[in-house]
Amino acid sequence: MKKLALAAVGGTLAGIVLTAQLTGPLIAQEAARTKSTYEQLDLFGDIFERIRSAYVEEVDEQELIRSAINGMLTSLDPHSSYLPPEDFDAMQVQTRGEFGGLGIEVTQENGFVKVVSPIDDTPADEAGVEAGDFITQVDGESTLGMTLDDAVDLMRGPIGSEIVITIVREGSEEPFDVTIVRDTIKVKASRARIEGDSVVLRVTTFSDQTFANLEAGLNEKVAELGGIDNVSGFVIDLRNNPGGLLNQAILVSDAFLEKGEIVSTRGRNPQDSDRINAQPGDLAQGKPIVVLINGGSASASEIVAGALQDHHRAVVIGTRSFGKGSVQTIMPLQGDGAMRLTTARYYTPSGRSIQALGVSPDIIVEQRPQIEVAAEEDARQQRFEADLRGSLTNDSLTDDQKKQLEDERLAAEKAAELRNNDSQLAYALDVLKGLSVLENDGE
Repeated sequence: MKKLALAAVGGTLAGIVLTAQLTGPLIAQEAARTKSTYEQLDLFGDIFERIRSAYVEEVDEQELIRSAINGMLTSLDPHSSYLPPEDFDAMQVQTRGEFGGLGIEVTQENGFVKVVSPIDDTPADEAGVEAGDFITQVDGESTLGMTLDDAVDLMRGPIGSEIVITIVREGSEEPFDVTIVRDTIKVKASRARIEGDSVVLRVTTFSDQTFANLEAGLNEKVAELGGIDNVSGFVIDLRNNPGGLLNQAILVSDAFLEKGEIVSTRGRNPQDSDRINAQPGDLAQGKPIVVLINGGSASASEIVAGALQDHHRAVVIGTRSFGKGSVQTIMPLQGDGAMRLTTARYYTPSGRSIQALGVSPDIIVEQRPQIEVAAEEDARQQRFEADLRGSLTNDSLTDDQKKQLEDERLAAEKAAELRNNDSQLAYALDVLKGLSVLENDGE
């Protein structure tokens, strides 16, 4: 026992000596790093002072410091930036669902401003701006080399004023100009409508109104159809939804999941990581769900699509989503400004990161261009037995049966019109109908 005890003490002493030997160089390295950092800060102060005193024109010192801070943040990634007081106030208003502007969500790619998505029923949407467009000029001024915040500032202006943006679009041979009149953007975060016996939930953004709007709209349309038993299923349309508040994406996902993980976030340090699980309760009460996405579906939209896809709660249809799998934290700063800093990546329940990859649909469906049909000409070309003079009438049907056939014909015509106007949604509704049939056959 004495030998063992001595061996243990010897080992401890050796450990102390080894630790002391290792600690010295580590402390020296840390001291060197600290010295280097302070030297760089001194260099920054020296440059600032030389610019302030020797630049050919007088400079705005506050603007110079703001630009330096923003340059430091934007060098990290496209989503980190400095928010001066006026921009911080505007961002807080925007998350409440009403703000002034064009109605587009933008990012930066290859030095140009890229449209993530236009917001429904806004000036940009009505002017024909599309997800994936590159904005190369604003009122004739090139956006190449501008910071994203500078480009956004250039696009802001008084309500009612006109702006001309130059767009480069894939598939178009030449850049073209789009004239837009700035307006107050009032975003209804979620709208609900009935298509046949299905409920379509169009979610345009994730503001603090989103879940409340979605829940109210869903319940209202289910009631209009006479109860959940008369509903074949739900379409959650997340196309061109640029994202927004993480907590709202969690609430919307949770609304259709009974249990299991919704999303996990992983930061630089393990203590910054988090995992959010669903609570019991499904607004759709087990009915089939189809989620629609496209290249304009980003961030919070991808959380919802990824969570419902991984739990096999929904079939995801459309095209690959944008691929923004990072979380930004807004940190208020002195002087009433704030810093938007990327602090974590988020992961879907299966553990996949969406960053730069996006959500891949279960069924890829490209959106076809709208097909314009000359209704009168079409009607002239089509002739049926009932159109022939002296044709026999059908006396084998009751009035109720005739009405049912007429209703079915009108529904089929409406479905055909939808295929011409929105082929992705029409496909989603067809899939939903098939899932509903399978569900009813299984009962």
